Formats: sequence, C-alpha cells, structure tokens
Amino acid sequence: MARIDTFQCSVITPERSVLDCAATFVAFPAHDGEMGVLPHRAPLVCKLGIGPLRVDSLGKTEIYFIDGGFAQMLDNRLTILTEQAKRASELKRGPAEEALAQARAMPIPDDQAFDARQRAVKRAQVQLRLVRNPS
Repeated sequence: MARIDTFQCSVITPERSVLDCAATFVAFPAHDGEMGVLPHRAPLVCKLGIGPLRVDSLGKTEIYFIDGGFAQMLDNRLTILTEQAKRASELKRGPAEEALAQARAMPIPDDQAFDARQRAVKRAQVQLRLVRNPS
C-alpha cells in the first residue's frame, strides 16, 4: 500500500482553534495571490489576504472563509493565524448580502476609510461567492 504524505494544518483565530488536522494539500489567499502548500515544503512565512482556504485531508476537501492574518510553514506544520475563519457551509446568503450593502454604503472621507471600505466589500463578496459555490 502506498504511503500518503501529510502535514499538520492548524487554523487559529483569537477566539478559538478552528481546525487541526492532517492535510495533503492546502491553498490559501496570500496578500498577493493564492498559494498552495504540499507536505515537506520549505519554511515559509506569509501575510494572508481575504478569501477561501481549501484544505484537502485524506480524501475530503473542506473550504473556509478567512480574513487576513499570517501563515507559517515550519517542520511540516502549517499554522494559519487569522482574525476570522468560518466553514463555507456555515455562511448564509442574507447576512453576506447585508454586509455587502453596508460596505458599499460606507462613507469615504479619507484614505483610511477608503481602505476599510475596500476590505469590507471584498470580505462580503468572498462570502457571497462561497455561499453560491462552497466547493
């Protein structure tokens, strides 16, 4: 029987540990695009963006929404620290649509407010996309 290589994957928010499993592949939103990780990857530290996190774990795939943070791969262990992580299956259309409407209505008096609005819009758009197509 062939041996399946895995690595440990942990997703942690300030409130709790969301995930801790053996994974065969993980794709996450880096600040500058999507990044994939396989077992025995070289050490890595990466700033995260807003988007979907895909975790392939011994025959099943789980999708999460993550909201920024950092990823570290060291000694065959991927640790993702993020402000928010939710299973795609837990996201609901109504709250995501409401968040998008509120984000688009945010006033933009300065550059900081513009950046906050852009992040809020992206957060809501990604959640809506995951509600429509969670896989």
